[in-house]
Amino acid sequence: MGQPDQALDADELLALAERAAQLPAADAEWVGRLFQEVLRARSHEAELLRQAARVAEPDAAATTDDDLDDRLLQVAFDTAEWLRTLWEVGYMGAGSFRSEPRSAFPSVDLEDIRRSSLFARIRCGKHVLPFPPPTRHGVPWHALLDSGEQTHAVAAEIIGDESETPLGAIIEGCPEWNVIRQTTEDQEYVVQHQGKGPTYRLHLAKDGAAQLRREPPASTRKIHLEGHSGFHRYTLEWPEGDGQTRCVTLRAATWERAESEAEHWLANTHPEMYGQIRFEKCDD
Repeated sequence: MGQPDQALDADELLALAERAAQLPAADAEWVGRLFQEVLRARSHEAELLRQAARVAEPDAAATTDDDLDDRLLQVAFDTAEWLRTLWEVGYMGAGSFRSEPRSAFPSVDLEDIRRSSLFARIRCGKHVLPFPPPTRHGVPWHALLDSGEQTHAVAAEIIGDESETPLGAIIEGCPEWNVIRQTTEDQEYVVQHQGKGPTYRLHLAKDGAAQLRREPPASTRKIHLEGHSGFHRYTLEWPEGDGQTRCVTLRAATWERAESEAEHWLANTHPEMYGQIRFEKCDD
């Protein structure tokens, strides 16, 4: 560990992050939040130093030690988000089945990091879902949520009662699919994982093959771009059950980010509708 009057290097910061993950549950949350705030401050400091260096030496090489530190800090940020999600949501890793949130933090090995689709999703800058995704042979299947209306060849079967009324579906080894309705008599079903997220059309062929395709959005919600005194903001118009309309402010400066923030809000507040809403831009 460095001297008290010296800044911690990247290795020391990562070592502290590992130690923080081993704290009791009562301390893990507030220590984790404090640690993330320290990382934000360090990242801001590095950016200021880099800007000052560009002003002082405009012809200096683009890659500096500060750039390397920033990359390591981003990895630390993403790792902290990954570990927080494992703690709160309760699913993880390489070939292990999802479990309930833990009272003691589990050990994480190199294979968990390499094969974690959740960690890969975070490193790509995507929002973490507040609910577990479907699994494929025990591994979180994030790609299914991100693939749009692409068709996937899957192994699937419908589970029914004695009267052959469909009760659920097992898709790629995951038994947590709900059957919303049977669409036709030729073995087509609309299914949804645990009642949350997008709905999918599952087609079972007579030869045993099966295809899974995401259903297109069924509803549209408006995102307004409002301008005033040279400033603008995006707000999501959301109808409430009592007939009132709620305006949700989105932290976004571009349309693409506004869509992303609206999807993130929807996942947190109405997970049963996530992936089923199309957003329409309205300039006010």
